[in-house]
Amino acid sequence: MLVKSRLPYHCGIDAAIDVIGGRWKVLILWALDSGTTLRFAQLRRALSGVSEKVLIQQLRELEADEVVHREVFREVPPRVEYSLTELGQSLNEALAPLGEWGRRHRAKIESNRQPV
Repeated sequence: MLVKSRLPYHCGIDAAIDVIGGRWKVLILWALDSGTTLRFAQLRRALSGVSEKVLIQQLRELEADEVVHREVFREVPPRVEYSLTELGQSLNEALAPLGEWGRRHRAKIESNRQPV
């Protein structure tokens, strides 16, 4: 599967944003943090509000970027599990300071975005 990208990249931030771009990708990464392996339904429940179509698309893109590993078990019924690759784990480590910034400033951000 070909992943849309903005090649050529102008800097590292450009490359990183291309990988995590999309409303749900960072939340998928966080849901799979700490070595967690989740099935599709578990991920969908963890990400309230995401449609099945969008979740599938974002998982495929993360898999194509080798950030997420998809393992299919040949069982009846078939079982599919998702986990972070080493690259995905390093991406989560890079996102940790951004998450901390969001936690520290969440109240201010929410107050700024309240409808007038």
